[in-house]
Amino acid sequence: MNQVVFIELINPFKDKVFRLAKRLLTSTEEAEDATQEIMVKLWNKKDNLESYNSVEALAMTMTKNYCLDQLKSKRASNLQIVHNNFTDRQPQLDKKLEDQDSLEWVEKIINEMPEQMQLLIQLRDVEQYEFEEIAKIVNMNETAIRVALSRARKKIRESMTNTHLYGTK
Repeated sequence: MNQVVFIELINPFKDKVFRLAKRLLTSTEEAEDATQEIMVKLWNKKDNLESYNSVEALAMTMTKNYCLDQLKSKRASNLQIVHNNFTDRQPQLDKKLEDQDSLEWVEKIINEMPEQMQLLIQLRDVEQYEFEEIAKIVNMNETAIRVALSRARKKIRESMTNTHLYGTK
């Protein structure tokens, strides 16, 4: 496989690799390093990539594992997972403030969840992967993923409802 073929193969999903790395590592610089590292690893496997059903799933799995290894090596248990991929279409100021407040609460709720739930929410609700692809990436069965996502969403819903009914927690 030459460089042109390799680039055509990885181009459709390299931004997803970066977003997942950014989600897990929070630092843009670390996410860029992780993305570059994954691309180098893929390049080193270039002659065997045809043997994989989904090179994208392989790349996402490699990214997840690399980032988790980075977090473990730094003992970064006190790092936060931050999500700032939201776009704004200039709504009214009060709506914009309300939306921002809600996003901050959802982000806070998600950050309090176990790491695996955070990863599942990122892959399904942000990156919009299919359950089959997520199962390959996180090495879980699809039913377990659906249950975990359902519980995570329920927790977010309940926390948001309690916040809006009773004020700030």
